Amino acid sequence: MLNIFTLANGRLFQEEIESLEELSRFQPIWVDLEAPTLEEKRWVKQYYGLSIPEDAMDEDIEESARFYEEDNGELHIRSDFLISDDEQPRTVRVAFILNQHNAELKSRGVLFSIHDEDLPVFRLLRLRARRAPGLIEDAKEVLLKLFDADAEYSADTLEGIYDELEKVSKQVLSGDVTDALAGEVLGAIARQEDLNGRIRRNVMDTRRAVSFMMRSRMLNAEQFEEARQILRDIESLDNHTAFLFDKINFLMDATVGFININQNKIIKIFSVASVALLPPTLIASIYGMNFRMMPELDWSLGYPYALGLMVASALVPMWYFRKRGWLK
Repeated sequence: MLNIFTLANGRLFQEEIESLEELSRFQPIWVDLEAPTLEEKRWVKQYYGLSIPEDAMDEDIEESARFYEEDNGELHIRSDFLISDDEQPRTVRVAFILNQHNAELKSRGVLFSIHDEDLPVFRLLRLRARRAPGLIEDAKEVLLKLFDADAEYSADTLEGIYDELEKVSKQVLSGDVTDALAGEVLGAIARQEDLNGRIRRNVMDTRRAVSFMMRSRMLNAEQFEEARQILRDIESLDNHTAFLFDKINFLMDATVGFININQNKIIKIFSVASVALLPPTLIASIYGMNFRMMPELDWSLGYPYALGLMVASALVPMWYFRKRGWLK
């Protein structure tokens, strides 16, 4: 899908392009290629003179090749954006290309973004830019606002993680944690820990991208101050992710502790039962001896007497353990 965004009266307007002729009718500041086909890439190359690298969206690209500037003035930034899906949270690599200086190409002043799937951050920016006039001024502003929206999206996701952990905390601290509940709690904690780790990695990547824009001297004074504010927001998110990691570790330890308590209860019951059965075992062992001079050997009530003695010797320890509260 090839979408272009034009700026009119301070608002961002979107058009979906289906041919090279349609592309030539607009003067966009942002061209968004979502899972582009070979034909759409050819349109961009033919009209703007822009070649999209084959490894633009590769996940295993070298870190040193993610932020760089070409000799022809093209600025390349490859950054990750978060999708906090309930079933499969993930990050999606986005390649940005911005020509700032080369006036010989029609791509000057146009931001190009290439990615495999639609992103919540992109939808958020499109919605805001349509409703708020003056929010976007140029292509650099689009890139900055995307990173700003990414930091905000990460912050909202962190709030969701905290709310989920609060629910888990109430379950764990209620004191009545069965093994089945403990399994569910551990699964929920693991999911939130994974999402929290993805957010931490995502904001780290955003920090690097914004820092690169600041070092490249592409921003004016107002945009530079906005970039500094984004970095301050990211710093606060780092502190919050660290807090959530501590909370996750506490809940994990508490849940494992309740599992150990449940296991200890089972072991205690087996231990008490073993001790209670020792006297009957001793009595049975005594009357199982093959000595000729045993007094009860010829007694007609010897067998029921031995059985009664064994039952009594088992019940007395059990009564004592119950009185002491060792069976709870």
